[in-house]
Amino acid sequence: MSVLTPGDDKDFIVRKVTLQTGGSMPNHTNEVQHQQYVLSGEAKVVVGDDVYHAKQGDFLYIPAGITHRYEACYASDYEFLCMIPNRKDTIMMIEKENI
Repeated sequence: MSVLTPGDDKDFIVRKVTLQTGGSMPNHTNEVQHQQYVLSGEAKVVVGDDVYHAKQGDFLYIPAGITHRYEACYASDYEFLCMIPNRKDTIMMIEKENI
């Protein structure tokens, strides 16, 4: 993950995230909402009870406090931009048995 936002931006943080083929990001919540834009690849993205087959050009919205996870399970790396408000955020990992 890399942060693309200039240090003087006071409103938003833009991060570029890459999951290699077969990689994943575990189920978790954030205190702030996310908006994501898929740059390349495909992934299974689970937001709450909804499952998406996210691919290049898709936008995803992750509400604050909703569980979400990612799996690059479609034989390609998955790369996306993640835009979040520049506010305090706490990430809470969710136990596997709760997925």
